[in-house]
Amino acid sequence: MAFQIVRDICTACGDCEPVCPTQSIVPFKGVYKIEEETCTECDGDHDVPQCLDVCMEDDCIIPV
Repeated sequence: MAFQIVRDICTACGDCEPVCPTQSIVPFKGVYKIEEETCTECDGDHDVPQCLDVCMEDDCIIPV
């Protein structure tokens, strides 16, 4: 499973990028995107997905 960032909601704050243990969050066309093929939802690294933990926008990061 993986997450995706909703472009219309993302404010491009960048808080999610440095906390991703798999470096799956990358800049993309002025906002950010999550590389689905490498996103693990932090399984095995953390109890909760770190991007969800730091994101200040509701429903910006959603499951694929």
